[in-house]
Amino acid sequence: MKCPYCNVENTRVIDSRPADDGGTIRRRRQCDACMKRFTTYEKVEAIPMVVIKKDMNREPYDRSKIESGVFRSCHKRPISVDQINSFVDEVENAIFAMDKKEIDSSIIGEIIMDKLKELDPVAYVRFASVYREFKDVNTFMEEIKKILE
Repeated sequence: MKCPYCNVENTRVIDSRPADDGGTIRRRRQCDACMKRFTTYEKVEAIPMVVIKKDMNREPYDRSKIESGVFRSCHKRPISVDQINSFVDEVENAIFAMDKKEIDSSIIGEIIMDKLKELDPVAYVRFASVYREFKDVNTFMEEIKKILE
């Protein structure tokens, strides 16, 4: 493992333990050259999944796209980075639990929205407004009424 501080490839593991989710190993490492410590996470490589977009194009699954959408939705909300990472882990687990090689982006969007509704209603409405492409105030109000019911 390459040191993120000095780029030397000589690092050693000084502590290993399961991470919070149980599916990841947290390793504490130390660089033999600069003596700085850093943490790495090891998890099983998932089966490559292909996402079918609205225009029927196919592209490889990319966790960072979910992360960026959720981060934007949670901007200026009382939600920590750890909560967002846990949230994305939950979404990812739900997606991979379907055990499909191809999945529609609409299914991923619905999973995110269902879980965001529980996490934060404002983040949910923000995500829904982009995901569902609200055209006017009426469609926005309809979505808010669904939350209030």
